[in-house]
Amino acid sequence: MASPSLANPSLTLGLSLVAGILAQLLARHLSVPGIVVLLAAGVLLGPEGLGLIQPASLGPALQTVVGFSVSVILFEGAMSLDVRKLRREARSIQRLVTLGAAVTAVGGTLAARVFMGWNWMLSALFGTLVMVTGPTVITPLLRRVRVTHRVATVLEAEGIFVDAVGAIIAVVALDMALHAEEGPWLLVSALGSRWGVGLAVGGVTGLLITVGLRKASWVPEDMTNVFALALVLGAFQVSNALAPESGVLAAIAAGLVVGNGGVPARREVLAFKEQLTLMLLGMLFILLAADMRLSQVTALGWRGLLTVLALMFLVRPVAVALSTAGSGLSRNEKAFIAWLGPRGIVAAAVASLFATRLGAQGVEEGQALRALVFLVIGVTVVVQGLSGGFVAGLLGVRRVVPRGYVFLGANALARQVAHALQARDEAVLLVDSSDATLTRAQQEGFRVLFGNGLEERTLLRAEPEGRQGFVGLTHNEGVNLLFAERVRALQRTARSYTALHRGHVGVSAETVRSTGGHLLFGTERDLNVWVARCEQGAVSRESWRLDAPQVEAILPPATGNLEEALVPLVLERDTGTVLFDESTVPVAGDRVDFLVAHGRRDEAHAWLSSHGWRPVTPDVPIPDTAPSLPGTAPSNGAS
Repeated sequence: MASPSLANPSLTLGLSLVAGILAQLLARHLSVPGIVVLLAAGVLLGPEGLGLIQPASLGPALQTVVGFSVSVILFEGAMSLDVRKLRREARSIQRLVTLGAAVTAVGGTLAARVFMGWNWMLSALFGTLVMVTGPTVITPLLRRVRVTHRVATVLEAEGIFVDAVGAIIAVVALDMALHAEEGPWLLVSALGSRWGVGLAVGGVTGLLITVGLRKASWVPEDMTNVFALALVLGAFQVSNALAPESGVLAAIAAGLVVGNGGVPARREVLAFKEQLTLMLLGMLFILLAADMRLSQVTALGWRGLLTVLALMFLVRPVAVALSTAGSGLSRNEKAFIAWLGPRGIVAAAVASLFATRLGAQGVEEGQALRALVFLVIGVTVVVQGLSGGFVAGLLGVRRVVPRGYVFLGANALARQVAHALQARDEAVLLVDSSDATLTRAQQEGFRVLFGNGLEERTLLRAEPEGRQGFVGLTHNEGVNLLFAERVRALQRTARSYTALHRGHVGVSAETVRSTGGHLLFGTERDLNVWVARCEQGAVSRESWRLDAPQVEAILPPATGNLEEALVPLVLERDTGTVLFDESTVPVAGDRVDFLVAHGRRDEAHAWLSSHGWRPVTPDVPIPDTAPSLPGTAPSNGAS
């Protein structure tokens, strides 16, 4: 049986997909930027390494694969942009995409002319190629290095928009270089047609996707993702067919429309596209790195390295300084933006196109131009990717990741649980749609957020990243469960808690656990009774320590009369504080805050004392007229 040939396009694509995912997994475990590992893996597995991946076997199809992948990546990046945030930083973004891009193009041209000694045409082509910074590199870096929202918005928007501007200008510049006899009119007509076609096709596609996803009768829920994907891929190729390289702008325009069009399934579509982007990004970097010849890169020598250093330490800072003057960004924020300017997939793809077209015209320097662009990509990705976190910390632009808990519901019972957490220095944010309830929560010293906690925009304002847990504690257990599901879609690493009513059949404990959530208070409770007691000041919050359990049962029974007498809220031990749920098992030395009903206090105390619990703080009843203490005055408890 003959051995399989490695020069097989199907095998190349399959191995690239696998290698791309494995490289990113390795990067996660090593806590390094994924792009760094992808570039190294591409070189290792390519023709100049182990020879397992042969991009040349794809022939012209390589550009098709790159095009389809880039369209998905740019659509996902544009879809995640919030127009409201863009407006706040509009001045900086607009000038970076226009003035900053122009300065970079001129600076890149001069650097190639001075250090590489190329003619003006080839130097200018290089300058247009390095205009782009690339969301394919910046977005993953910013997800790893969390910087302030202003800096992240500017960098992400610049990367996405300048890709469209830079790619189109670069291709038009190549056309002008190869058809100089057509004069300046070619520049005007080519730019106008490409931007016009891209915006038109992308805008119409975005509207079609938005309308389709808004109408459940038009596009069933199980087809929303593939519907959006098919239209984006089609729009990219249609736009390119009408005006070469305008597909980049079409994908970006479609993403912006869908992302800001109030689509109900936006989160599901975006999550699907994020997974696709992760897979396609890995495959692309593996393919393009494997397609590059190291001998061509090393042949550039010290002249190539000086060109890259000039771009990083001279051209980029000047471009950022001019573009952000008078923007309101701090000096350190500007410095970080100036430092982080890695190039990505679009620059590599267009550079490969340049090499092919220049080679067909007999221009021998086409491969050297491509090699220099890849050197820029490699050096900027490795150096800036590895140092991004350190530089952000040095400049003080790292975002302070919020910790603690987010509560849906600011009723009296929720405030009692929140007070128990705050007493142990745990941050708490209460979300509610009742002005009266939130006013009371503010009077008790809580941070509050007005809005519908089930809406994505409200959840995003709660800054879900880094939160330890989310708690659904309203009168409606169905809303509590839905809240837990919504936040898990945004922040999968956070723990979610759902409060359930005793005796209700709408939501069961098994349903909560099947969704990966946890049952607040350890079991179902009569929430209405406990909220009313808290509103009336008929409860006390008491701390008890488990010294040595005298009998096997060290927790209050989940059923029976005692369940109406006390409720466990939080558990504290040497390793930290956690909310009490069905998985909580106290051990000797643990301290638990209980909510004790005044009318059943003696019964509750007797049970606790007989089961190895000892009071830590004296029992202090909470009067109705003491607003500085938790649960002191009536509240409607609405959520």
